[in-house]
Amino acid sequence: MSRTIEADFFPQAFEPIKDKPCILIVDDNHDFTRAAKLALERTGRYFVFEENDATKAHQTAQNLKPDLILLDVAMPETDGGEVAARIQSDPTLHRTPIVFLTALVTKAETRSGLRIQGHPFLAKPISIPDLITGIEENPPARAAF
Repeated sequence: MSRTIEADFFPQAFEPIKDKPCILIVDDNHDFTRAAKLALERTGRYFVFEENDATKAHQTAQNLKPDLILLDVAMPETDGGEVAARIQSDPTLHRTPIVFLTALVTKAETRSGLRIQGHPFLAKPISIPDLITGIEENPPARAAF
């Protein structure tokens, strides 16, 4: 018996991107990116795409053209600083806001106004309400809050 199975491996035709800000989460922890994606999309305010391989993050950003990038600092092979530098040097992405996610700082340090490479950062572990607050404080380029 021969059966044909159709599979859609790509996000739903990127149609939601037109009316919702698109957020790219780059973090090597798949469990974190999946949970954050589901929780942020559940708000109905964002379309979220996850990338778990930092070496592919720049290419993913080029393809997706996100309105905001949530970027982990400490990742194997390529760290968040290198990814941010590539994105900032890309003429099509250099205005894309980047918010770093890192376990290397405390929540108190995030409130101090310090920045990493000129970008705001959020301390990990982070709750979903705190993540949403961090996004609202650093709104995506197309956000209409």
